[in-house]
Amino acid sequence: MAGPGPGPAPPRLALALALLAALLAVKYYRDAEAARRQELALKSLGNEGLFLFSSLDTNKDLYLSPEEFKPIAEKLTGVAPVSEAEEEEAPDPDGETLSIVAKFQPLVMETMTKSKDGFLGISHVALSGLRNWTAPAAPMSVLLARQFKAFLPPKNDLELGDPWWIIPSELNIFTGYLSNNRFYPPPPKGKEVIIHKLLSMFHPRPFVRTRFAPQGAVACIQASSSFYYTIAFRIHAEFQLNEPPNFPFWFSPGQFTGYIVLSKDSSHVRDFRLFVPNNRSLNVDMEWLYGASESSNMEVDIGYLPQMELESTGPSIPTVIHDENGNVLDSRDPSGEPIQFVFEEITWQQEIPWQEAAHRLEVAMYPFKKISYLPFTEAFERAQAEKKLVHSILLWGSGRTLRETVLESSPILALLNESFISSWSLVKELEELQSNRENEFYSKLAELHLEKYNFPVEMIICLPNGTVIHHINANYFLDITSMKPEDVESSIFSFSSNFEDPSTATYLQFLKEGLHRAKPYLQP
Repeated sequence: MAGPGPGPAPPRLALALALLAALLAVKYYRDAEAARRQELALKSLGNEGLFLFSSLDTNKDLYLSPEEFKPIAEKLTGVAPVSEAEEEEAPDPDGETLSIVAKFQPLVMETMTKSKDGFLGISHVALSGLRNWTAPAAPMSVLLARQFKAFLPPKNDLELGDPWWIIPSELNIFTGYLSNNRFYPPPPKGKEVIIHKLLSMFHPRPFVRTRFAPQGAVACIQASSSFYYTIAFRIHAEFQLNEPPNFPFWFSPGQFTGYIVLSKDSSHVRDFRLFVPNNRSLNVDMEWLYGASESSNMEVDIGYLPQMELESTGPSIPTVIHDENGNVLDSRDPSGEPIQFVFEEITWQQEIPWQEAAHRLEVAMYPFKKISYLPFTEAFERAQAEKKLVHSILLWGSGRTLRETVLESSPILALLNESFISSWSLVKELEELQSNRENEFYSKLAELHLEKYNFPVEMIICLPNGTVIHHINANYFLDITSMKPEDVESSIFSFSSNFEDPSTATYLQFLKEGLHRAKPYLQP
């Protein structure tokens, strides 16, 4: 006799299965509805119209909320409503004000790579925002001293040089990057407001958070007295130079840096300066879209910006001065002339050099800089003195992927610190060094490097005399680290079982192979 068949599913299991089926049905419906709305939007607006709509539709729900429509409303009416953050900052009628001037020299177009062929194939419209940006949007601005309290440290027990985030970075190599298809910055919030105000003096569309990591703003105390701090800061921000109907054009300075001398209660600013460093031959990345979609072709270039700077004209000054009984002793002249005021000299009790503060901020943004990357010629001088190999990064642009991944890993940092002198150079810098025959040795060093270079980044290991003993291109490196271990044929770049991350294992093998090849040359 046959045994009893399977009974009915337990009630809980049946309920779970029914719930799962319902969730799948809802997801299918939502996906189908989203696809239908996308198709209707494309039919109604066309590719370029949908591209513009999508640049405003930040949550991608195919509806524009009042907040999302705000940039267009401001453009059409010419009126920008006061943000919530600014409403919270009630102006103090007796508070001090700080006058800031903007100094700006436009990008030198001849420094762009595309200029070598006369910008062949690049439409005039694509570069219109760049070519038309010849002066600061606001040559001068007067701000409340207390607005700069965003630069104050979060607590009083920080040591000199200890970094903190004014605007924390929200991106990393795992989160990806923000959309290129945007024209108008999101409304600034909290501590972003003062950064946005300052950068708006250069151009009306600053993005205080860059599309790529590391984004945000970091600061540290450079000097301290009883009542004042000197705060050093570094900001990663960028600008959108184009507006519809043109496609986006992103202008990304390497960094903004500077300092502020600020009273600990933020009532008084003694000095302020913000600037883009111009000590290297190239200091700006540029990217622009050529089509009406996020996946459209993206052109990239680099160039040199001679000056982009904000500076206070003097200390912040009160509008009214009272005596101890509250009587007005002096006030700002109706014509705008400031009160004549004598400020006490600040005696600093603790201080670190500017270079040290700047390095601390750089390491906070780029952990791979925990080891020093020396200027090209200095690296070879140090390598000769210490009888070490030179680990050299030679690149055309920013080297974004490399610096945010393998160069940050602890095993790589440890080996580089122990056995190498590192350098980080732009191709343009070495081309200039090669053509300068005043020092034949340096010229030859540059030539040996450039002979091995392939776009976009070449990692090179060489002897102190410049002889290249090993090198690998970044594209090839990324290709082999994305392959399965069994598919990598070359034993030179084999994977190691000691590390789960194939990038770290492969780069470690690259460095060790360089040390192995150098043994005959470095024997005492």
